[in-house]
Amino acid sequence: MLFLLKLIVIPLYLGYSQGLAAFTVSSPELRVHVGDSALMGCVVQSTEEKHVIKVDWVLSKGERAENEYVLYYYSNLSVPTGRFQNRSRLVGDILQNDGSLLLQNVQEADQGTYTCEIRLQSESFVYKKSVVLHVLPEEPKELTVCVGDSAQMGCFFQSTGERQVTKVDWMFSSGNHAKEEIILRYDVNTHSGYFHNQGRFHNRVNLMGDTSQNDGSIWLQTVKESDQGVYTCSIYLGKLESRTTIVLRVDQDESQMPISTTPPARNQLFSVLDGTQVVIIVGIVCVTFLLLPVLILIVKKTKWSKSSVHSMASVKSLESKEKTNLEKHVYSSITTWEAEERGPSGQSEGTYMTMHPVWPSSPKPSSVALSSVRFK
Repeated sequence: MLFLLKLIVIPLYLGYSQGLAAFTVSSPELRVHVGDSALMGCVVQSTEEKHVIKVDWVLSKGERAENEYVLYYYSNLSVPTGRFQNRSRLVGDILQNDGSLLLQNVQEADQGTYTCEIRLQSESFVYKKSVVLHVLPEEPKELTVCVGDSAQMGCFFQSTGERQVTKVDWMFSSGNHAKEEIILRYDVNTHSGYFHNQGRFHNRVNLMGDTSQNDGSIWLQTVKESDQGVYTCSIYLGKLESRTTIVLRVDQDESQMPISTTPPARNQLFSVLDGTQVVIIVGIVCVTFLLLPVLILIVKKTKWSKSSVHSMASVKSLESKEKTNLEKHVYSSITTWEAEERGPSGQSEGTYMTMHPVWPSSPKPSSVALSSVRFK
């Protein structure tokens, strides 16, 4: 392992310290959507049979940003680095002086200028080529259309090299375990150029992408409910493959939906309810049956309390009435009188009586003791 590191580090140091002259070509631009793949070409044209001894791919995001190694090749060993370890690989043929880089699952942070540096055996200069990568927003991986509408599904493999699309395959699956169907197949090796499936997609699928621009997009017309499912595109640049998956959902047009005038049957009604709603309804019914006796007892108790209060009020009212009539009877039997007499001086004298009631418990007739007081 230590010997391998020496083989990598020492040539790196010697290569930079010798101040080799650089031969740089123009920088093409590449526009890639998030999640797609990008092929960045880097080929040295040489009339002499000189082999590549070293390849470096470096990412630069600006003047103030530090350069970031993407991948390097030395001594027949290709090593992706950092966050590009599982997404970048050298796909060029080194024997043909091809150090092209394939970057998969492109992310927003990948935007910047990628520079390829190739050193040939016994050469005094470094061949450099830069590619400006623009990262576009991710295209929708899930589409929703109505019955009868059309759907456009994209499939791209962007490349700055001279490689062209050699094959495009579109497949369809209606479920996880359903058998895949061929929707469309394009192959430059066939006479017709592309092949349509003779099944239910016949005359409804067209290749609308420009294959010379590495675009294998299709157009699905007159969408049906049975078209809902997963669509997979495999686009090839020679032996290199980029795959795109799109989920298509089909909604029924509301204007075509039948209107039912009859109420749903009981089993249909329960089929609409999910398990949680059924549990809630059953719980409410059970609680109602459990609380019903308590409610009945509370109502009865309330009525009994109101009846008792009314009865007590009636009794008190009757007792008060009897007492009033009794006192009235006792005092009504008392006769009062007043007499005037002339005294010797000719002045009149008044007499008043003090009455003491006698309660009816006595068997004798009521009588009143009278006190006679004279005053002048």
